[in-house]
Amino acid sequence: MRQLLNTLYIQTQGTYLHLDTDNIRVEVERERKAMIPLHHVEGVVVFGNVLLSPFLIHRLAREHKPVTWLTEHGRFMARTETPVSGNVLLRVAQHGCACDAQRTLKVAKYIAAGKLQNQKTTLMRSAREAQSDDPLLLRQAARDINAQIGVLPLAGTVDEVRGVEGTAARIYWEVFPLMLRANRDFFWLRERTRRPARDAINATLNFVYTVLANDCASACQSVGLDPQVGFLHALRPGRSSLALDLMEELRAVVADRAIITLINRQQLAPRDFVLHQGNTVTIKEDARKLILAHLSERRKEEVTHPLTARKTPLGLVPHVQARLLAQHLRGDRPHYPPYLHR
Repeated sequence: MRQLLNTLYIQTQGTYLHLDTDNIRVEVERERKAMIPLHHVEGVVVFGNVLLSPFLIHRLAREHKPVTWLTEHGRFMARTETPVSGNVLLRVAQHGCACDAQRTLKVAKYIAAGKLQNQKTTLMRSAREAQSDDPLLLRQAARDINAQIGVLPLAGTVDEVRGVEGTAARIYWEVFPLMLRANRDFFWLRERTRRPARDAINATLNFVYTVLANDCASACQSVGLDPQVGFLHALRPGRSSLALDLMEELRAVVADRAIITLINRQQLAPRDFVLHQGNTVTIKEDARKLILAHLSERRKEEVTHPLTARKTPLGLVPHVQARLLAQHLRGDRPHYPPYLHR
């Protein structure tokens, strides 16, 4: 089993990272803030104006530890492509599957089914914790999504799978605010939008999904898969379609659940957001640090993987799923088994 290491997130503007023997030395205004052993780090993610020395970038590349550059507010900009690991025949098999419409359709159906089932699980959990009329509405939404799961086997094209997934998404986002029990007026979600975020919930979702997508891209690369060649998401230049595919199963149970928890505990509150001209909203730096710390703790939580029946840290689930997909692409499994959270 792959060891669960830490991703190093750097947000403080003007930070300088450089190699110091076998450590990452973190400096702000030439003052040392931390010394982090390289063997404890799985990858580095930097936000905005953060500098890395060439020698540190080279060392991280040699050890297959990617560096991801984001804007100060979390928009993806670039990622290092470290030397490819794994058998080249795996990527040939992946590309061959992506060129086969029926095989692509089969994989896309399983990915979508996993996403919808985990959305249903998240809604049912919140229904048990909700009050007033909210449980009834959440359970009805779960039943409606379950009906969409039943429609998936009838889809004849990937576009039809995306249509079913889109219908389920509308059901899910319509009741998402009902899973929130604190500051509901402020965090009310009118519609799911990407960038620029027009409200606090969308700003938080965009930020957390960026972090999760980075974890899934690392998982793909760690087993030798091409992160850009996916099955449910359309292929586009610069898009990590396969990483987004793997992320679909984990959005509700990893990212959405983390946000719901932070809001319901009032650890994330209206004070943590800034409204800008043009009605765009961003998250304050301290709040981003809080979210990242919570996600890091979530990664350590153990879950019982439904296929392996083993206790597995939640942070390793993307790596387990990437390996299961690789096994299917090589012909060792008849189908790709999505992750179903319990």
